[in-house]
Amino acid sequence: MIKSMRRQVITIGIITVIFNLFGCSETTKQNHSKPSIETSLTEQIIDTTSDDLLLDVVYDNLYRKLSATQDKEYEIVLSWNKSRQAIYMISQLQTEVNNGGYNQFYFNSSGQFAAALPEALKLVGATKFADLTERANRTFEKEKSKITKDQDGTVEGFSKSYENNPLNKFDEEFYKLNETKNLQKIQVDYIRKNKKEFTD
Repeated sequence: MIKSMRRQVITIGIITVIFNLFGCSETTKQNHSKPSIETSLTEQIIDTTSDDLLLDVVYDNLYRKLSATQDKEYEIVLSWNKSRQAIYMISQLQTEVNNGGYNQFYFNSSGQFAAALPEALKLVGATKFADLTERANRTFEKEKSKITKDQDGTVEGFSKSYENNPLNKFDEEFYKLNETKNLQKIQVDYIRKNKKEFTD
């Protein structure tokens, strides 16, 4: 089962990289952020949005704050309150790891949030995910030259970077952990308890 999931993750990761290489990453993010809210995010919208859609609604609201200035993503995200930062960064982590593992997370621009993610995960109550990400961060820093040596901007190079990658074990741990401690539910619960932190 895990090996089958790993093959699916690698395949999806490679497809995502192809989209990113050909400039389609914004489409991927916009699809993740549906349904779209064209007005300010209010407590009423949070209260009346189902658990299944709440994270997408909040992420959409945050993503719209960035859409015109993608080149300053890091600075803008860090200018938000800690709750908004946490949900944005965790959503980035979750999307990347589910699509292509930690290898893809560090490869894409989402990796710029790696150092801040453990604290963000702790803030929302995802302490086991925080521990996992701290260990993945340490491994990436220690093994960075080995992990990235084949990542030459080609699909083949990115695909090859998965072979004997020390980050692979963290992907399997992430998927198993998510089965018992659902990261989306943790975030939804946090948003509902701290809804004023997300309203415009």
